[in-house]
Amino acid sequence: MNTILHPTYFPNIAHFVSIINAKNLLFEVHDNYQKQTYRNRTNIYGANGKLALTVPVIYSQKNRELYRDIKIYNESKWQAIHWKSLQSAYRTSPFFEYYEDDLAPLFHAKQNHLLDFNFKCLKVIFECLQLDFNYQTTYSYETKPKNCSDFRYLVNARKEKEHLFKPYTQVFSNKYGYINNLSILDLLFNEGTNTVSYLQLQEIH
Repeated sequence: MNTILHPTYFPNIAHFVSIINAKNLLFEVHDNYQKQTYRNRTNIYGANGKLALTVPVIYSQKNRELYRDIKIYNESKWQAIHWKSLQSAYRTSPFFEYYEDDLAPLFHAKQNHLLDFNFKCLKVIFECLQLDFNYQTTYSYETKPKNCSDFRYLVNARKEKEHLFKPYTQVFSNKYGYINNLSILDLLFNEGTNTVSYLQLQEIH
């Protein structure tokens, strides 16, 4: 059976639990773009707690636009801001230096379309995890896809369901405690080679 998901910006733990445990991975690429979702947002653990990193996009709500057509707004220097935020948050984590060179190019080369960029980010994460990035994409949008475990609801940042995952050590956990369901980057920088094993042991109900 397929698992269907939206490609998001450095997916959170819930997304990646679904991805890692999928028998066949199917990404939705024929949906309309919606604001306030994880399509262009991820949460990391900063020095002051949860920090949202948002990719600015060129988007008008007057007319419906397909996700695959959404362009990134590159006038705001967002890449430099995101990279500096990651360095500040995770430079003392056990595995940041180990993966730094793999991730840095994503924040130094100009990116044009959000969907394409999210696939690039996913590909790099899979390379860091030493996994093959095997997936298919949808041919059309279906409200209720057949023969699929539909996890597309995970993209919704406003009405997010709570998923409780096993705590792992985070850089600033001594200040604010464990923060659940952050970006895959938080898990990767803190757990490194144990990331896949951790994800395989988690469940989404």
